[in-house]
Amino acid sequence: MKYLIVGLGNPGREYIGTRHNVGFMVVEALAEKLSVGFSTDRYGEKAEGRFKGKPVILLKPSTYMNLSGKAVRFHLEKQGVDTKNLIVVTDDIALPFGKCRLKPSGSDGGHNGLKSIQEILQTSVYPRLRVGIGNDFPKGGQADYVLSPFAEEEQKNLGVVIENCVNGIVSVLSDGLERTMNHFNS
Repeated sequence: MKYLIVGLGNPGREYIGTRHNVGFMVVEALAEKLSVGFSTDRYGEKAEGRFKGKPVILLKPSTYMNLSGKAVRFHLEKQGVDTKNLIVVTDDIALPFGKCRLKPSGSDGGHNGLKSIQEILQTSVYPRLRVGIGNDFPKGGQADYVLSPFAEEEQKNLGVVIENCVNGIVSVLSDGLERTMNHFNS
């Protein structure tokens, strides 16, 4: 059983540390935990490893957020991974900072990365880990907010949030999605 874990974000130095790139941050921390490194591949940076004998592919798409579906489809097909073994890690303004939710499916919730994935895969049935980034922005300021760095106070707690997400993914790999959701989402 092979897994593809995709962290959503935007490539480029100007996006490092921004709220929209929290998906990248989570898969980078997972790569560290699995002692694997990223290398450039088609449509992104990829790392491959194993967890309890299961092959795990980590992906940070280079297609920018709005075209993430192209990278996800390519790597699902190339690696022969079923969508039930896909985990997409993404930021979510509907959740308060630090709150994380693991779901087996769902709408794109207005998130352009998820929208791209769902349009290209023609399904909304794939696991996703939504990482709360809060929504403390004025009307019309969403784009600036998600592309801005975490506030100083948030940065103090960001490591714990990312570690919690990594532990959630590891739990899915060892205990399965349903069991993990029951524990993780409570």
